[in-house]
Amino acid sequence: MTKTIVIGGMVAVTFAALAGGVMAQQANRPARPQAEMTRAAFVDARIARLTAADANNDGTVTAEEHQAARRAKRAERSDSRFDRMDANGDGSISRAEFDALREARAGRGSRSERAGMRGPRDGRSGERAARMADRGPVVIAEARTKAEQAFARMDADGNGVVTAAERQAVRGERRARMTERRAARQAAPAPAAAPMAE
Repeated sequence: MTKTIVIGGMVAVTFAALAGGVMAQQANRPARPQAEMTRAAFVDARIARLTAADANNDGTVTAEEHQAARRAKRAERSDSRFDRMDANGDGSISRAEFDALREARAGRGSRSERAGMRGPRDGRSGERAARMADRGPVVIAEARTKAEQAFARMDADGNGVVTAAERQAVRGERRARMTERRAARQAAPAPAAAPMAE
């Protein structure tokens, strides 16, 4: 009987953690600036993320360091999600805490609707890690230059400040390019299989 209750509780906690995944990711992300953003703020934010991932402080971020930083961030979000669920801070989630969380979420729509997602990721994060491994380590000094170039592309009026409208325009252009590339990949014929040697 006790085993059944413990297992049932673990299953409930797992479902609650999965249900809160997207919400927790949204809550733990730095707030996206809606107002104007200066060149310095834009570049510094990107360099700060890379510097934090540079575990050995050699000025580069390897694929392994990047993956370790992502795992650490994921663990931090998981801990934060548990802390939010554990309303009384006793280190466990009671049925009442679980039910209260479920009731608070009722009527908010599905997770994908709340997050504005278009569908499953289809392993895109794995593809991103493979591309990063193929490119080699990211040199932080070079990343600063690329971030400054990216800012210049967004700053349509060249005044040194990017507005929400300018960021939205760049985002729309990027989505259009991604849609075109996806359509081209889907339209391309599959490579022919090599003939087998006898």
